[in-house]
Amino acid sequence: MKGILGFIVVMVMLSACGGRSMSAEQMQQKLDSIKKIEVAERLAAEGINLQNSDNPLKQFYDSLALLPLPITYSDEFVRYLPNFKPVPQDIAKALDLEGNGKQKAISLSESLGAKLMLLAADEDEDATKYSIWLYSMDDDCMPVDKLCLYAIEDEEDDFDFDEEEILQYFTITSDYEIHLMDYSKEKHKTRTEEVYTLDASRNFLLQKSEELDN
Repeated sequence: MKGILGFIVVMVMLSACGGRSMSAEQMQQKLDSIKKIEVAERLAAEGINLQNSDNPLKQFYDSLALLPLPITYSDEFVRYLPNFKPVPQDIAKALDLEGNGKQKAISLSESLGAKLMLLAADEDEDATKYSIWLYSMDDDCMPVDKLCLYAIEDEEDDFDFDEEEILQYFTITSDYEIHLMDYSKEKHKTRTEEVYTLDASRNFLLQKSEELDN
């Protein structure tokens, strides 16, 4: 595909040189048209056909594997992201999902009419570390709200021996309660806990926030 597009670009430039000159605006329009072809073919390779659907977000959501509840944090889950599907970059942009081009997604069962997705954003060039977000969407699969379940911490200072190591955990129950916890590895106890639920407007509502380091 890249070779074909490259050939088209060259031909456009040659045609401009061989005939009357092409303005910068006309050249940009030509290149934008080529870009649209490239985007459409990339989405088609992911099972999203823009010609047959006016809602590529819904088509992408419908193509995802379903992750049953309850789910809970594990090293294996955040590292291997089982059954997650790659997110096309045009979809990632529409969802305002950060990352380095290797984002992944999986769907959850609907709750209160809200469509739910777990989205993993790659945080390093080798795609070995991911942050995980929970998205709620409306009937048209447009994002309503998002909640960070798991974030990659900054690299620790090797010489800061007093820095306490905090681990992050999350759980989503069968009743769609979302528990976020910070756990002290040194003290072997939970430091903080937050509990969220999904309200009727499809937003994540904080029900409890508790400091447990006493």
